[in-house]
Amino acid sequence: MRTVLVVLFDDVQSLDVTGPVEVFAGAETRRAGSYRIRTASLDGAPVRTSSSLTLVPDHALADAPAPHTLLVPGGAGSRHPDPRLTDWLREHGPRAERLVSVCTGAVLLARAGLLDGRRATTHWAYCDKLARDHPAIEVDPDPIYVRDGNVSTSAGVTSGIDLALALVEEDLGREVALTVARQLVVFLRRPGNQAQFSAQLAAQTAQREPLREVQQWISEQPGADLSVDSLAARARLSPRHFARAFQAETGVTPGRYVERVRLEHARRLLEETSDGIEEISRTCGYGTPEAMRRAFVRTLGAAPAEYRRRFRPATTL
Repeated sequence: MRTVLVVLFDDVQSLDVTGPVEVFAGAETRRAGSYRIRTASLDGAPVRTSSSLTLVPDHALADAPAPHTLLVPGGAGSRHPDPRLTDWLREHGPRAERLVSVCTGAVLLARAGLLDGRRATTHWAYCDKLARDHPAIEVDPDPIYVRDGNVSTSAGVTSGIDLALALVEEDLGREVALTVARQLVVFLRRPGNQAQFSAQLAAQTAQREPLREVQQWISEQPGADLSVDSLAARARLSPRHFARAFQAETGVTPGRYVERVRLEHARRLLEETSDGIEEISRTCGYGTPEAMRRAFVRTLGAAPAEYRRRFRPATTL
């Protein structure tokens, strides 16, 4: 039996706690004896979450059982922690077989020196600060979770569910993880290197309606002619004016935006359909499988076929 110990503190984000706990509890229901879930706060006292829920821990941290998996959630309370919590993590974190953080729980691990020399992520809004405050950490702001040895860090809130499902799959196999995912009405797991933002969210939304319409058109028609000349004509602007206005209002060039949308669409088709590589490359506007392969290798470090083998769920919901 693997003991999962969840650290609690005032102003913790409730979903950072309950999301992974529901995953591990669901796995325990389906395979008894797999996980023992315990929660603990500094003094064993109830804590108030950032959404005003009260959580009652099982233990004080000093009395908590030695964990197989030590899970550290995030929330407002992680930004200005009680020094005793940081001290406890510094002493006990290295003893856990698996160290996991959700959202800004990575900030607590960083303060305890447990991420030095490792690659990690956290909620997108805090990646820059984490990198500035802790230069010994290789902060990757893009993926929804990162696994570096026995230390795993995840991005904002719901990504903790994805990471927990990946851990259950590792411990108990794909079928158990899939059953839990179905019960929670989520995919088996989103790939860890899936971006925290979709292409549309990563870029700003243009202020002017013609440019917003072009953004929408790109997302709906990735296989269309999305050259600057074609998009400029749709916006009723000269190509030069369009390119300047688009970058000024979205923060990226039209070409970069199109590239992101096409890659995202291709990834989704690889994960969710049985369409062939050649068909997907045409659908997404790459023209040839080789062009799509180059885009995947350049951005994701894996060819489309390899990406599909690694990240396509056994089923979709």
